[in-house]
Amino acid sequence: MLTREEYIRLCSDELRTAIRTNRHRDPLTVAMDRAVPDARLVATQLKYLARAEAKLPTYAEQGCILPPRAFEQASSERCAAHKPIEGHRVLDLTCGLGVDAYFLSRRFEEVVTLERNEVLADVARENFRRLGVTNITVVTADAEAFVATCDESFDWIYADPDRRSESGKKLVRLEDCSPDVLRLMPHLKRLAPRLALKNSPIFDVDEARRLFPDAAIEVVSLGGECKEVLIFTGEGVTPSLTATALDRGSYTVTEQQALPTPPPFDPTRYHYLIQPDVALQKARLVRHHLNGKADCWSENGYGFASEQPQEVLGRIFAIQAIEPYDPKALKRTLKGKKAELMKRDFPIESSELHRRLGLETGNEVRLAFTKIGATYWTIRLK
Repeated sequence: MLTREEYIRLCSDELRTAIRTNRHRDPLTVAMDRAVPDARLVATQLKYLARAEAKLPTYAEQGCILPPRAFEQASSERCAAHKPIEGHRVLDLTCGLGVDAYFLSRRFEEVVTLERNEVLADVARENFRRLGVTNITVVTADAEAFVATCDESFDWIYADPDRRSESGKKLVRLEDCSPDVLRLMPHLKRLAPRLALKNSPIFDVDEARRLFPDAAIEVVSLGGECKEVLIFTGEGVTPSLTATALDRGSYTVTEQQALPTPPPFDPTRYHYLIQPDVALQKARLVRHHLNGKADCWSENGYGFASEQPQEVLGRIFAIQAIEPYDPKALKRTLKGKKAELMKRDFPIESSELHRRLGLETGNEVRLAFTKIGATYWTIRLK
């Protein structure tokens, strides 16, 4: 955790100049450079500013202060910008580095954000100053104590609870995280009619629906990786389940409906394989989304279509051949080839498949592996 002394040094003209002039040097080299003041502290900032160019490009561009742990726990700018809430005032219970508060400030006239750690609260204030934001108030306070005594009103409350214990252990159950939003709900309902809650990407969607039966739940992915599970509940919210791939689009279901039983798998019928986006998979909406577009036998499997489907939330591949999984035959015909391997509903890890089949990593051939019914299949892709 960044100390008060380190924060003060990072705000000094000397270190700001050192960071700016060494911005594109290797952090390890800078750390060993005796000519650089507080070289290790400067090198750490350089390391995280370089990483921020992809995750937090605006923060990187403005040379913001990036404490390592706060950086790791922060939302990416792409995810923070996506939060579909707006209004006059919002209370953010969990400021941290302040990325979500920064993007909420573009949708709300006023943002009040809470940070219990005094140094991190000062970091957030300084970063907002560098970012040119004037409608965010950072309050150094514990969320539980603040909401218990607050007599103000807000349009929304936003929370991204800390999912690490004091020892650093990852926490999944909502009631174990800090603040405990479930315990605070009576206070939160008094302060605002609506709540937006960000959860870990491994948070179970069924658990979200159990805890918040009238909520709109959204699973968000970016670059094929699940990033967060969002819960929106309160006044004016329509219960729904949404899968959003930030680089592809969204799919929403307001009522779960019975799906037809897919036909028996006939490998000769199919010319296209669909790899559903992980957001669909996490939301358990794969079969709903592919219904009428492709045949699919599992929420964790692939879709198969005879004609190329349109407007699919996922990747589409042309099929060269589909055959029962035969590792000996594959090794005999493909040994030494550079292959890209994909798998869904298949018990062997990709690295182990490479080893067993005598394949190197590459893109000379592309193979997909899956299980449908009791049979394991290999799909050769064009």
